[in-house]
Amino acid sequence: MLSFFKSKPYLKDLIPGGFVDIHSHLLPGIDDGAKTINETIKLAKAFQEMGFSQFLTTPHVSHYIWNNSPEIIIDNCTKTKLLLEENNLEIPFQAAAEYLIDDSFESHFKNKKLLTLKDNYVLVEISYMNAPIELYKTLFELQLAGYIPVLAHPERYSYYHKNFSEYEKLKKAGCLFQLNLLSTVGYYGERISKVADELLKKGMYDFAGSDVHHMKHIASFSNKIKINNITNLKEVIANNQFFKS
Repeated sequence: MLSFFKSKPYLKDLIPGGFVDIHSHLLPGIDDGAKTINETIKLAKAFQEMGFSQFLTTPHVSHYIWNNSPEIIIDNCTKTKLLLEENNLEIPFQAAAEYLIDDSFESHFKNKKLLTLKDNYVLVEISYMNAPIELYKTLFELQLAGYIPVLAHPERYSYYHKNFSEYEKLKKAGCLFQLNLLSTVGYYGERISKVADELLKKGMYDFAGSDVHHMKHIASFSNKIKINNITNLKEVIANNQFFKS
């Protein structure tokens, strides 16, 4: 009976030493994440204090909003590394990207090499408004081109909430799932936390990411988690060791 009333842990206490984050927006002035190098420094310090051993920062790439090229991202990353070193921040990081699957994405990956999380693992997202009309064709072509899609925050696509078979369909289509850690503390709303919990219960997540954009996100790591499937969450977080370099 006592265990039933046991208080749930704070999210930051579930982050193991040596955690490798695979989704964040720390490069300055390149998308809707950090705006300045000072913001980047604060965020990187927070990562270090929470025990992150390294991270992959993943600026948005979308043809109509954030038309970032690999050259722009890598150049920004190189300059940012030097500035962090000047500020005695030695937490290692690399740059990848978070690609929006839209009507231009297929031509994009067929004509340009994508920035990947590791090897051929590529972080992708879809619109919060509705799923792309040719989503499954694009996923098929992406894998035909040699990539493994890692779908960012599937719990946040509200049009799938009442039809869990769509999540199963995405998995069967070759998508790996990346949980946003802040979904577990209710940052995006109670409904999204419940969907994340259900996906954890069904064992559908492969990896986890912070998706940190700003210090408000960092502060939310000090909140208690709202989900029930804590053991499964710990296993998903541990899977991120796959990306350790």
